[in-house]
Amino acid sequence: MSFLIDSSIMFTSQVLFFGFGWLFFMRKLFKDYEVRQYVVQVIFSVTFAFSCTMFELIIFEILGVLNSSSRYFHWKLNLCVILLILVFMVPFYIGYFVVSNIRLLRRQKLLFACVVWLTFMYFFWKLGDPFPILSPKHGILSIEQLISRVGVIGVTLMALLSGFGAVNCPYTYMSYFLRNVTDADILALERRLLQTMDMIVSKKKRIAVAHRTMFQRGEVQNRPTGFWGMIKSVTTSVPGGENLSLIQQEVDALEELSRQLFLETADLHATKERIEYSKTFQGKYFNFLGYFFSIYCVWKIFMATINIVFDRVGKTDPVTRGIEITVNYLGIQFDVKFWSQHISFILVGIIIVTSIRGLLITLTKFFYAISSSKSSNVIVLLLAQIMGMYFVSSVLLIRMSMPPEYRIIITEVLGELQFNFYHRWFDVIFLVSALSSILFLYLAHKQAPEKHMAL
Repeated sequence: MSFLIDSSIMFTSQVLFFGFGWLFFMRKLFKDYEVRQYVVQVIFSVTFAFSCTMFELIIFEILGVLNSSSRYFHWKLNLCVILLILVFMVPFYIGYFVVSNIRLLRRQKLLFACVVWLTFMYFFWKLGDPFPILSPKHGILSIEQLISRVGVIGVTLMALLSGFGAVNCPYTYMSYFLRNVTDADILALERRLLQTMDMIVSKKKRIAVAHRTMFQRGEVQNRPTGFWGMIKSVTTSVPGGENLSLIQQEVDALEELSRQLFLETADLHATKERIEYSKTFQGKYFNFLGYFFSIYCVWKIFMATINIVFDRVGKTDPVTRGIEITVNYLGIQFDVKFWSQHISFILVGIIIVTSIRGLLITLTKFFYAISSSKSSNVIVLLLAQIMGMYFVSSVLLIRMSMPPEYRIIITEVLGELQFNFYHRWFDVIFLVSALSSILFLYLAHKQAPEKHMAL
């Protein structure tokens, strides 16, 4: 009876998550597209639902909701379904829709879709060769074999996003990195843009007048054709000293300059708005968050470096370890086990919410940047693949943030994975991503004032 009640709770939550994924698909991703495939919508929503259910089960592990046997069953069920979607279903449909967009392959699109899927499976399986994730004790299609490879891709993606986000958040929030932009700077740049536009209009008017003169004299109709005619049209000057080819080159150069000036003007306006926003209460709050994230970024880079150099992985979750250090330092009586449970619940909840929110925002921006009416279905499936791998990898890494007594079922379900490898791999990719982001933002920040001064 208790198993049925637990299953009804899980089913209800999955329906709610599925509905949220469906609405996100309709209202955010495909709001500008009339043509949509329902199979794509279902796959995206199901992937989102089962991904969120895994996070829900993590919270249930900490709070002790549901029976342990029910939690174990639903962990197994969720992992089997999500792996079935990520390894078999999504890659096949990606190949199917890619082939459908190629005219020569449409008649045999099912066959070629199978070929694409088999190609994916080959490279997906070969992914395990250079990493210490293989286990000869388990079968080819066991959960351990599949999730180990999914984990490599997902952890790499998480580390890249985390490294860039840890650097970009302080750079975005802190007013210290804002350029000093005044109204005079904006007016000067706008005046330069208007002058450039006037020059473009003037030169295009000269070209139009020259063409009209040539037309009136009958030179357009009698102009020779072919290769020599094209050479003559380029090198010929109009009576009165007008060289049309030279003027056209000047127009092209001025149009390119006008585009750069327009982008610079928009950038200055955005910076001016950010300066005004930083003076408000909310802007000061985000500025404080920027300093906090900058400290976090430095600490995270330092710890990742230490972990890589000394080849270490923490055995105790950070919350319990931090409370133990504080209690021992202050010398006070404190129930470490009780409070570590509640603080771990809050910490894991924050990680889950921010992970889901951040990933959905990133996916939306990415979709709008590269999607079109023909490629939108393929891109949504790719986003579903990325989302599923990201969330599965989050479970692998969040496990270390939980006290040991709450990891038991998760560890049993995931099997004999090399958890230490994934944490070390995350540190390596995070460090590379963070340092590369620092270098990129430094060069971009240094170049921006110089470009403004040059203009």
